[in-house]
Amino acid sequence: MLQKFFKYHGAGNDFLLIDNRDGRLSLSPGQVKSLCDRHTGFGADGVMLLERSEKKDFRMVFYNPDGSGGMMCGNGGRCIVSFAADLGVVSGNFPVEFEAPDGTHTAIILGGKPEQRTIRLKMNDVSGVTIYPEDKACFLDTGTRHLVRFISSLESYPVEEEGKTLRMDTRFAPEGTNVDFVEPVLQQAQEPVLRVRTFEKGVEGETLACGTGIVASAVAACFKGIEGKSLPDGRVSYDMKAAISDLAVDFIPEGKGTGFKAKDIWLTGPAVFVGTMECFI
Repeated sequence: MLQKFFKYHGAGNDFLLIDNRDGRLSLSPGQVKSLCDRHTGFGADGVMLLERSEKKDFRMVFYNPDGSGGMMCGNGGRCIVSFAADLGVVSGNFPVEFEAPDGTHTAIILGGKPEQRTIRLKMNDVSGVTIYPEDKACFLDTGTRHLVRFISSLESYPVEEEGKTLRMDTRFAPEGTNVDFVEPVLQQAQEPVLRVRTFEKGVEGETLACGTGIVASAVAACFKGIEGKSLPDGRVSYDMKAAISDLAVDFIPEGKGTGFKAKDIWLTGPAVFVGTMECFI
């Protein structure tokens, strides 16, 4: 069957998207791996199917490039909202609601050209942060499992080597974990920004950005007492810098220590249309 694909990226995290509202397409792990291969396929950090939903505007089905699925992707969530707008499934004038592997999400299209929108995506609340003092790290689940380590000299840090070791650590078996390396720095205006590099399971390497990792890094920073910008009604906001894009995370923190929670979390960033392609699958 000749299938049309649409390529988008969110902060450099790139995806192949398919309109599967007719329900005809079912992808095997092998097909996903072939499509995502950057030498013999089209190349991507994942594949997503946009499907019909009886309850919400649509349903998001996400696959990692190794063919695994069942998890949320923050950058992918923004991209599939933009894709839905391009298909006419949703309108930019109203909030978008869609089903994802970790539950229901809401998104708001803030503006921009159709080929490059800025989208604000609501993520799941976070509770239960586990501290690993020996690794100077925190473990938490933002729709996908993340170990967040705070370091210095991020640019020269051995992300691939350290990420692979921690991703396979027996403490996180059998599912494994994504690993985020975070460096808090001050911008010229003396405002804090969190620089983030992520080693992603499923990709088994570093990606240009990871949406759930960006959220995990911001929440972990707040948990550790790294100040962000104070907003009305008790909200805090963190400016985040991935490899090629700037993003933002804001939420309401509650409690301290084992009682810490992050509620009403929003991830804001770009969703960029790259192009279309066709192949037989």
